[in-house]
Amino acid sequence: MTTDRNESIYDRGEMYEAFYRGRGKDYTGEAALVTSLIRDRLPEADSLLDVACGSGDHLSRFAESFGRVEGLDLSEDMVQLARKNTGVPIHRGDMRDFALDRTFGAVVSLFSGVAYCADVDELTATLCSFARHLSPGGVIVIEPFWLPEDFLEGYVGTDTVESGGRTYVRVSHSVRDGGVSHMEVHYLVASAESGVTHFSDVHRTTLFTREEYESAFVRAGCEVEYVKDPLAPRGLFVGTAAPAA
Repeated sequence: MTTDRNESIYDRGEMYEAFYRGRGKDYTGEAALVTSLIRDRLPEADSLLDVACGSGDHLSRFAESFGRVEGLDLSEDMVQLARKNTGVPIHRGDMRDFALDRTFGAVVSLFSGVAYCADVDELTATLCSFARHLSPGGVIVIEPFWLPEDFLEGYVGTDTVESGGRTYVRVSHSVRDGGVSHMEVHYLVASAESGVTHFSDVHRTTLFTREEYESAFVRAGCEVEYVKDPLAPRGLFVGTAAPAA
């Protein structure tokens, strides 16, 4: 067995894609839910930007419902994979401070991407970046990480997925470090050709409160709602920008 330490899953795009598809993540249902939340607030919305778009699996579903879709991600590996998977414009950029030359009816960020903001100032900067890219009356939808009261201290997660002749095993352990979730993840990747490879990854995601999320939306100039749904067990924050004067 070969071992690599501290190599991010976000720099292993093909493995990320194989694992979450094999794990059964409902990209289609989640995209449909987000689309309905957007259209309930802005029926004419026909353009969407997916921030922290990852491998593009949500984005490819959004492309079926919106006339123009684009993505943005910090990882170059994810940018390349999303371009291959979707065939739509994918930009490399930091969600806290990016600038595209156009606006969208909706800006979304799913799978707890915004929780990688280190503090409230970064969260506010991120939502302000999103709001700058909204058309009048546009909608922001974000999926948070767990709220502090819902976080399970010491949680251990285990998953095994088989895909493309490989077996992927993921084991995680999460503890609270102040206002942050510290999750250590270990991966085993096994195949007949290459044997077994191991690497580990650490994710530090901020346990923002509901009030901190909502205040950041307000500072970005949006009205905000918190929505719960079986397809979104962490909930979704939905912000709406002011309509045209």
